[in-house]
Amino acid sequence: MPGESRIFIGVGGWTYEPWRGAFYPAGLPQKRELEYMSRALTSIEINGTYYGSQKPESFIKWREETPEGFVFSVKGPRFATNRRVLAESGESIARFFASGVLELKQKLGPINWQFMATKKFDAEDFGKFLALLPREIDGQHIRHAVEVRHESFRTPDFVALAREHGVAIVLAGDSEFPRIADISADFVYLRIMGTQERPKTGYAGKPLELWAARAETLAAGRVPKDLETIAPLAAKVPRDVFLYVISGFKENNPRAAQALIERVGV
Repeated sequence: MPGESRIFIGVGGWTYEPWRGAFYPAGLPQKRELEYMSRALTSIEINGTYYGSQKPESFIKWREETPEGFVFSVKGPRFATNRRVLAESGESIARFFASGVLELKQKLGPINWQFMATKKFDAEDFGKFLALLPREIDGQHIRHAVEVRHESFRTPDFVALAREHGVAIVLAGDSEFPRIADISADFVYLRIMGTQERPKTGYAGKPLELWAARAETLAAGRVPKDLETIAPLAAKVPRDVFLYVISGFKENNPRAAQALIERVGV
C-alpha cells in the first residue's frame, strides 16, 4: 500500500555469535554485521538500550551504516519501567532521550517500553507514566509502544488509556504472554516468539503465511479475524506495522524475518 502504510520486518539486535556462518557469510568481519543485516531486513529492534545508555557516536554510526528507508525501533531503559511507582520515571525517560538516541534521526522508529511479567495494571500510575512520554523533541516526532506481560492488562480500561495517549500496545505472538490485538495508535507493533530449529526459516510455511497476512491486514487498518480484541475499534485507517521475530530458536530468526519480507513484498 504505497503512500498509505509500510510494513517493517526485522529481529532484535544484530550481534549474535550463532548467526555467524549460519546467517552471516563465513568470514564477514563483525564490524560489517549491521551493514549486512540492514540490507537483508528492513528494521532492527535495538535491545542494548534496555540495559544501559549508548553513546551518541554509536547512534550516529548505526544511522550511517544502514540504507535509506531502514528503521530502528529502540527499547526504552529498564530503569524507567522496572520500578514500583511508574509516575517517578520522568528522570530516567529524560536521560534516555538525552543519551543520543535522537541521532538516529529519520531512522528512529518506535520506542518499545517493556514491562516485567510481574508488573500489574494500575490505571492511575500507568496513565501518569504514559503522560511522561514525549511526543516530540526538537521537532522530531516520537512514537511509543508498551509491552505489557501481566494478565491484568487485558482490560478495556488499559486499551482506552493507550488510545488516549496514542501509544501502541505490543502484540505478542506465539508466546506465554497475554496477546492483546487492539489497535491503539497510528502504528502497530508485533513481536513474534515461536521460531523453531526446523525448518531453517524458523516457521513452517503455513505459520509464515498467517503472520504475513496478519501484518498486511493490520497495515490496512483492520484487526485479523483470528485475533481477539478487548475493545474493538470501528475506524479502518491504514497504519505502519513493525514486526520483529524475537526469542524462540534465535538462530533462525533472521531467516524467518526474510521469509516474511518475501511474503509481504516489502
